[in-house]
Amino acid sequence: MKLNPFKKEARVALFVDGPNLLRKEFSIDLRELKRRAKKYGRIAIAKVFINQFAPEKLIEAIINEGFECVMVLAEKEESDVDVSLAVAAVEAIFTKDVDVIALATRDADFLPVIQKAKEYGKKAIVIAPEPGFSSGLKNTADKVEKL
Repeated sequence: MKLNPFKKEARVALFVDGPNLLRKEFSIDLRELKRRAKKYGRIAIAKVFINQFAPEKLIEAIINEGFECVMVLAEKEESDVDVSLAVAAVEAIFTKDVDVIALATRDADFLPVIQKAKEYGKKAIVIAPEPGFSSGLKNTADKVEKL
């Protein structure tokens, strides 16, 4: 089968909630996250959000896998990156030429992002491990990829 070079392939924006997913207990493989997102089109944006307390080896792994590493300054180690990730995702929904918003998170705080993506005609994908995975995210996303 020959591909039509003029047929538009879906463009995917992948946003990873580092503090929520990139923990030892989950053993998340960044390459696997990308592989799952690629099922829905070509990855146009791939960002992992972390705070300044992330280990250097993690930062190196993020960059080596072709993600943009977005570091959010935090006052304490437990501080998460939700607001920065949500702002970037909503910006992609409104201003970037993307068709699919893929969020790698278990956090229900991102439900409004999923809803806004769908409101603006974007497909919404959530990628996450099962323990603690928000039911709201599962039930609102167009597709769910369980790790």
